[in-house]
Amino acid sequence: MVFGLPLQVFTLVHVVISLIGIATGLIVLFGMLFSKRDAGWTVLFLLTTILTTVTGFMFPIHGFTPALGVGITSMVVLAIALLALYVMHLAGAWRWIYVVTAVIALWFNVFVLIVQSFQKIAFLKAMAPTQSEPPFLIAQTAALVILVILGVLAAIKFRPGPAMAA
Repeated sequence: MVFGLPLQVFTLVHVVISLIGIATGLIVLFGMLFSKRDAGWTVLFLLTTILTTVTGFMFPIHGFTPALGVGITSMVVLAIALLALYVMHLAGAWRWIYVVTAVIALWFNVFVLIVQSFQKIAFLKAMAPTQSEPPFLIAQTAALVILVILGVLAAIKFRPGPAMAA
């Protein structure tokens, strides 16, 4: 039980929050590619990404794991993104710092999605039971390369005016 919810229900809530974070993160990223900033999508992306990380810490884990390391790193990255966006208002270098940290936060969610997919989805697990096989490595490498390319393009192109309401 977590927060009075059976572990399966809590896991489902965590997964739904994560998927919303990924979807909204992609919307925000594509907006950056066209110098558009939508305050509603941005808040939803940052909020669900923070909630994904926070709820990830609530699972019954014993000892330090790579998942905890990713979670801690994600929280640091998200804190910098929030600082760049809401305190520094994307002024000067804070614009590209925000883009980079937002894309890193999105990549962490996608990275974990791929890991969990290869652990929990039978046909993927059959292709890469130890997650060291080519299908897993190809999926992770493709996700990383795509997000790096989109992130670099976004850092170059993102010149937002005032945020638009959702």
